[in-house]
Amino acid sequence: MRATVFKPLGAALLALLLVWAAAHSRPWHALEFRSFDLWTTLAAPGRSSVPVAILAIDEPSFQQLGQGWPFPRSLHARLIDRLREDGARAIGFDVVFADPAADPAQDAALAQAVGRAVAAGIPVVLASSREKVDSASATLWTEVLPLQTLRDAGAQHGDAGVEPDDDFVVRRMPPSAGRFAATLAQHLGVRPAPAPSVDADRLVAYRGPRGSFDTRSYYQALEPGLLPAGYFRGKVVLVGRSALTASELQHTQADLFNAPFAALGGERLFPGVELQATLLDNHVTGAALRPVPEGWSLALVLLALAVLVPASVRWHPGTVAGVAAGLSGAVLLLSWWLFVQARLWLPPLLPLAAVVAIYGATALVAYATARRHARQVRAMFAQYVPPEVVQRLIAQPELLRLGGETREVTLLFTDLANFTTLSEQLSAEQTVEVLTGYFNAMTPLIHATGGTVDKFIGDAVMAFWGAPLPDAQHAEHAVRAAIAMQQAMVPLVAALRSHGLPSIHMRIGLHTGRVVVGNVGSEQRFSYTAIGDAVNLAARLEGANKAFGTGILVSGATAAQLPDDIALRPLDDVIVKGKSEPVRVFTPCDDAQVCQLSHAALQAFHARAWDEASTHLHALLQRLPGDTTAQRLLERLQAARTLPPGAAWSPAVALDKL
Repeated sequence: MRATVFKPLGAALLALLLVWAAAHSRPWHALEFRSFDLWTTLAAPGRSSVPVAILAIDEPSFQQLGQGWPFPRSLHARLIDRLREDGARAIGFDVVFADPAADPAQDAALAQAVGRAVAAGIPVVLASSREKVDSASATLWTEVLPLQTLRDAGAQHGDAGVEPDDDFVVRRMPPSAGRFAATLAQHLGVRPAPAPSVDADRLVAYRGPRGSFDTRSYYQALEPGLLPAGYFRGKVVLVGRSALTASELQHTQADLFNAPFAALGGERLFPGVELQATLLDNHVTGAALRPVPEGWSLALVLLALAVLVPASVRWHPGTVAGVAAGLSGAVLLLSWWLFVQARLWLPPLLPLAAVVAIYGATALVAYATARRHARQVRAMFAQYVPPEVVQRLIAQPELLRLGGETREVTLLFTDLANFTTLSEQLSAEQTVEVLTGYFNAMTPLIHATGGTVDKFIGDAVMAFWGAPLPDAQHAEHAVRAAIAMQQAMVPLVAALRSHGLPSIHMRIGLHTGRVVVGNVGSEQRFSYTAIGDAVNLAARLEGANKAFGTGILVSGATAAQLPDDIALRPLDDVIVKGKSEPVRVFTPCDDAQVCQLSHAALQAFHARAWDEASTHLHALLQRLPGDTTAQRLLERLQAARTLPPGAAWSPAVALDKL
């Protein structure tokens, strides 16, 4: 057991090494982002329990107020007074008022409104930002604060900056110290934000796509009657941009981000003010997610390794595939449960890729091992010498030399339909079991009629009658053996099914002709076999069963030597590659009417008596619905009808075109 585990284990470790290398690439990180977005989209409740209202500076506000951006600060002052009068709990502007207005009266009006709100116990939080300044020697960050006059009036401030990923989706909570949303959260009874190192690794728990928070246009709060009195009472009101002017759209995407909800075809853009509302919600509710320790993913990978490698050695490939699928499903369910219930983020990509890589590597090893075992089994069977040959060599040692003699023999070739594909679905032990049962059932029937098993070629059997011992009735014995072999397939298939193995289907080709039989090979290795054109034709007839829908195909040369009690049905005339004369092929038939109809149809077809041939063929199809041979001949008949008078036509068909 230990030795058999080494190869799949080595292959699995190599596959995991490739996965580990891929995990450090940008495409990998992009896929991890997409998995987070998918979970976010599926888990988002679509609403927030935090009393937040958003006043969006949007396109309707530009139109209704007749103002471009930036709005006059006196307009913001009116808004603050309106919110104060309506009983807002806190006011946050996701706008950086860093530069003084051209008219100092505008700044004064805004400062006075801030002062009135603060005096009434309504905190006003303004956004600040950081600007990066690159120089030849260093990179410096400068904090951009609101105007001093606004701060002197009592306005608080917090950094509204966020750190989007490469695809411009914000997934990580920004550093805690001085953060805009965290500052607002304090006025909803939340303790002061923790140190940046504590919160820096948390991930944003989105509440839903754009519009999940209570959102109204900026102008609606200014014009009386558009919103009911007390609408903002007890709420944190966030004011910010949710649209850009035409000129801004051409030059910037400031304060608009990509939404994770685009993973399932949702709206792509997400306003910065709604992102701040999401961060505020996360601070208040504690909904932000924490990534699990990296050791968790490693533990899942090791678990997959511990399960799949031994399974690949002990179990059928289909069972191992089921185990791999089960592990993959368990990883997805675990990641989902942690995301929804425990607020933990376990990226499923690495464990899933590990499961697929381990399964793929072990499956390849198992496939290669099974193929090697199957080849060894087939080669082993091909080494077996027919007992008759052994007996003759004992009696006549002088025959143990290279060379042979010309004999007329009847050759038989068998093959199992689609066995190559079937063997790829079986374990090596099952492949051997099927072949052993098959060969054990067929070989005695060949020997019982005086035939010689020449060799086993994979799942095929080559045998002949009339050598090494003479047999005047070799054709009859070969055909009777073929019929008995097909009959023996019925209990054999039933026995295979009872052992949980798939059923098999055998095809047989028979031809009588002169061949060279004897010991063929080298002085180091040779075998008793038959060589000649007759061998090739018998092998071709076995394959031609597929075209005729038959299990046994007999050449005219063999049929001519059979007694009358073996009824045959004529099927067609075929031309063998390299030969000019057609060969008529037959199949054993126990229905006298079918034999007669087939003979009459073929005779009329050769005589170009199309109507008569068609009548016989239709009668044959009524007797044997769906009969492949009759349908093929009927198609050829219909094609021949369309030929112009005097056109070249042959009733025979090339065997290699069947």
